[in-house]
Amino acid sequence: MANTRRDSFAAFVLDQLAALPGLEGRRMFGGHGLYLGDVFFGIVHDGRLYFRTDDGSRAEYLARGMKPFRPNPRQTLKNYFEVPPDVIEQPPLLCAWARRAAEAKGINK
Repeated sequence: MANTRRDSFAAFVLDQLAALPGLEGRRMFGGHGLYLGDVFFGIVHDGRLYFRTDDGSRAEYLARGMKPFRPNPRQTLKNYFEVPPDVIEQPPLLCAWARRAAEAKGINK
């Protein structure tokens, strides 16, 4: 049941981001990776959405009290922060945040 719920959330996120050309979700490590073309910019894991940040975008996540991605207690990915729930609920705003995540400096391709 938990996997079904997680997959449903990933499908919801992909639906919310449907306006982005070249969007793709790929299963990875118990979650989903989000790509715009070949640019990895987001993670859907355990019912939460995380976007890539950089020095220019991280402050907005911190100001909203969002935390970095912690796949386990010993590991924290400090460049990926949880997306606020109110942003996820607004497709145009979510798409804008996703574009910014895909353009974050130092992004892995």
